[in-house]
Amino acid sequence: MSSNATSTTHGATKAIIGEPEVVEDGGTPVEATAAWLALKASATALQGLQAKDGSVPDPADHPAARAHVDAIVAAIRELAPRFPHDAEYLEASVADFAKWDAAGFAEPDFYDSLVAFQPQRQRVDGIRHLVVFPMYTQNGSSNRFVEALIAEVIWPEFIAELETEYANKLFVSLRLVDFTPGYDTNSAVLFPETVAMREIPTFTWGAIFQDREAARYRRVVRAAAEITKLELPAAAARMLDDQDLTEQTFVMWDLIHDRTHMRGDLPFDPFMIKQRMPYFLYSLEELRCDLTAFRESVAIEQRLRARTDELSVAEAAMLEHAGLVQYAVIFDRIFRFAITGTRVRNYDGLGGQLLFAWMHQHGVLHWTDTSLAFDWDDVPAPVIALGDAIDELYWRSIDRPKTAHWLAAYELVRGVLAPNPASVWARGLSDDVLAGPVSGYTNAVLDDEFPLSMFYEALEKKMRPVIDSTAGIRGTDD
Repeated sequence: MSSNATSTTHGATKAIIGEPEVVEDGGTPVEATAAWLALKASATALQGLQAKDGSVPDPADHPAARAHVDAIVAAIRELAPRFPHDAEYLEASVADFAKWDAAGFAEPDFYDSLVAFQPQRQRVDGIRHLVVFPMYTQNGSSNRFVEALIAEVIWPEFIAELETEYANKLFVSLRLVDFTPGYDTNSAVLFPETVAMREIPTFTWGAIFQDREAARYRRVVRAAAEITKLELPAAAARMLDDQDLTEQTFVMWDLIHDRTHMRGDLPFDPFMIKQRMPYFLYSLEELRCDLTAFRESVAIEQRLRARTDELSVAEAAMLEHAGLVQYAVIFDRIFRFAITGTRVRNYDGLGGQLLFAWMHQHGVLHWTDTSLAFDWDDVPAPVIALGDAIDELYWRSIDRPKTAHWLAAYELVRGVLAPNPASVWARGLSDDVLAGPVSGYTNAVLDDEFPLSMFYEALEKKMRPVIDSTAGIRGTDD
């Protein structure tokens, strides 16, 4: 979407979209209305009757389920005038609830309403969406329960301009306003593939809650900097005191990250969709996308700083946030990713460990006298070099069998991180495994193939309460 298109859309919709959310119910915000509170309560109560697949299997529970669904539908109808841009979706949602009821609350099918929901068409800063689906929440609940949330789009002018260069029509950046229990977790995404549906449509959008990412980043980095005695650069320190600034930084990071997944010299499909593979390959793919965002932010910063003419307001904001993205990628990766979650195939954790060790081994990160320090002027080159190493791995893998790619990827990681002493991958896979099916390769990977270093073992113990406290966090919590 070009900046002109955004301005045109904003001008065309502001009077229609913004006003109803403000003036109805005497100016009551939608999240405080009786209709929303009733919807939220009914959806939460309905979850207590649902099985893991979203159905309500016990016929004795059907009258209660029907009462909850009736309340949800009534609330959607009452709230719909506040969301005229979602009218088609909300009508389809009501119809899907009616069909679910008529089908005896079997496994739900909300295909029709999912197809009608098109938030990527309304990337206007401040516009809100009412979202109600039976779905699981990634990094949250694996139960496909009815969840409801109110979300607000984050789309500042400089992002609209940046998107003309880093086109990503499917990307939607959001702020959580209120939600049911499925989002009272670590989940910071809204993906269509999590919805209960009869068939898989062509997915046209993917949404990330940058307010949650920013809020937990600020809390975690503040604590980690104190624990490690890290003196933050002034710009990085400013992010810890400014939620809006950090949100917009994460929007820029995620915009570039998200589009990277299907760009570059890829080994056909880096995720090998619906295929089981060693978790360190997911680590490298996610890190590749983050390091691409880092590399592109360095290039944007250098290009704009070299300009001799006056920057526009959007360009000045882009320059500021390009520098902040670099801090965000490094600190979120090494302080939060590395020690969040279990040690069971934690691919994001492994990526954080890898970045930390790479910077340490390249002499730009120092842990001396129990204090952490960076040579900031020298940091970009080795960080970009790590991204280049992953890109080289991918480029070479186009000419390799899958298992040879897996082995080469393992060698890249073990060249930086020490494997588990019990690792059969580190000792060398047997001929039977090497000549056998690919499942044998994956089965041989330990849950914690690359354990935490002594630095991270100590840091994790001190940071665990802080990490745990970020579950369910939103931008207004700090």
